[in-house]
Amino acid sequence: MGLLEELSSTSSRSARPFLIAGGVSLSLNQVMSQKRSHLEGIKAGDVVALIGNFDAQSISDLLALIDRRVVLVPLTKDTQNDHEYFFQSAMVKWIVEGGNTRRRNPTQTHPLLIELAQRNHAGLVLFSTGTTGRPKAILHDMDLFLSRFLTPRPTLRTMAFLLFDHIGGINTLFHTLFNEGVIISPSSRSVSEVLETCRQHQIEVLPTTPTFLRIMLISGLLPAGMPKSVKIISYGTERMDQSTLNQLCGLLPGVDFRQTYGMSELGILRVMSQSRDSLFMKVGGEGVSMKIENGVLKILSSNRMMGYLNAESPFGVDGWYDTKDFVDVDGDFIRVVGRSSEVINVGGLKFMASEVERVVLGYPGVALVDVRPRRNPITGEHVEITVECTDQQTFDVESLRSFLKEQLPEHMIPRRILESKVSVGHRFKRL
Repeated sequence: MGLLEELSSTSSRSARPFLIAGGVSLSLNQVMSQKRSHLEGIKAGDVVALIGNFDAQSISDLLALIDRRVVLVPLTKDTQNDHEYFFQSAMVKWIVEGGNTRRRNPTQTHPLLIELAQRNHAGLVLFSTGTTGRPKAILHDMDLFLSRFLTPRPTLRTMAFLLFDHIGGINTLFHTLFNEGVIISPSSRSVSEVLETCRQHQIEVLPTTPTFLRIMLISGLLPAGMPKSVKIISYGTERMDQSTLNQLCGLLPGVDFRQTYGMSELGILRVMSQSRDSLFMKVGGEGVSMKIENGVLKILSSNRMMGYLNAESPFGVDGWYDTKDFVDVDGDFIRVVGRSSEVINVGGLKFMASEVERVVLGYPGVALVDVRPRRNPITGEHVEITVECTDQQTFDVESLRSFLKEQLPEHMIPRRILESKVSVGHRFKRL
């Protein structure tokens, strides 16, 4: 039985709402009734790029393509400038968008794609964010990826905030599908629209990012704009700072804040926060082990990817994955304090960019900050920061500089402070 038939076999689904998009409520059967004639000609093992969103046609195509045992590459229009790179990296044969299909002629394949076809399994390709180099094409065995959703779990009315091309967005979709929940897609991801969508559709779970929560915090729309229906706000995909979490917990005492953690290479990990206002978390789940070596977290996961299609495997011979995340430990709980790529070395004194970021975010009027090392002929490196303020007319860079001199040791003080917009990607992560 294919995924479409398996999911639709539950009679209660026929009239129960599953997707709310564009203000229209649809059952799963109505979603699956979208036209699929444009998929004719696509065969098992073909690599198919599906450019879409959380709308009826895209979800219908996604489910139908899984049943055809293709290798699915979900993409969004937001990354259009990178699509040709994605097509080439994943060796895409078909492109499906808006109920239409066009064909490409890839000149090569990959041993992992051949292995997947021999298993007669569907596949899933996700792309890394590419903040440290070109995005990597991450190949999963879709059958293995979906197996974690077979255990029934509670589901609540959930916003599809994390995007169609992101493992968090795909996780939200499949969790809702397999547990007969309701997923709501906002018309945009502005703070006002997200809050209004939560109010209008009585959303209970808002999965988002620390950067978006910071933007929400400085919008002035909290706490009055947060509907009482919202019970859980989960955050992940990048590191949260304690100051922002403390402010959110104080403003929204009725909301349970839950941290998520993971990377596309490892599949979905089970995470439990130590408390709603703590950045310490317990990482695990079925088939997941972890260890810490020299302060860096390493994870072994049975649901990991098969490998990269455009890069060497990151796994050691024993299967462990180096997350490159430095962590603090509190019993069974860990807290991410920074990444190895964020280590700054000033005259032999090493520290994390996050240490400077934490202090800068404590200064009134700072909305977002980006901390970067720069080459220095004397000290090797020095710190420069870009600060986005809440009010340009009242923000005083020299006052911030004086504040940082009081709060930071000499080698960590930024040598340059640039007042400008901090770059935020389409996934609401700082770039």
